[in-house]
Amino acid sequence: MHHTKEKGDHGVLKAQLDLFEQGFMVLNPVTEHAPFDLVAYKDKEFRRVQVKYKSVDKTGALTVHFRSCWADTSGTHMQPVDKSEIDLYCVYCPDTDECYYLDPKKFKRSVTLRVEAPKNNQSTNVRLASDYRRAP
Repeated sequence: MHHTKEKGDHGVLKAQLDLFEQGFMVLNPVTEHAPFDLVAYKDKEFRRVQVKYKSVDKTGALTVHFRSCWADTSGTHMQPVDKSEIDLYCVYCPDTDECYYLDPKKFKRSVTLRVEAPKNNQSTNVRLASDYRRAP
């Protein structure tokens, strides 16, 4: 079991490698206080990338909430992400060892990607994680 910070670092490393293999130049901010984890550059375009480490849940899905969470002496806090500051979400899933890419502006507060087929055979309104393998 990894500590939360180690999971985040693992996800960022996997994202860097995956984006590099897709032909992106990967740039790292020199602060932890940026609203994004890295910048991907390709075809004269910069993309600010937020990386999330998410395991498959018991229903065979990955749910990504567009919010930031932190804890301090006052408790745990959650705040919606400012989508104008992030161009791309990269979701690293350790269960599949794959990265999935989302434009947060195309979704509301969260999105669910199916890694496994739904048990009820539902096919409408199902987002397959495999359809999100390439960074746009």
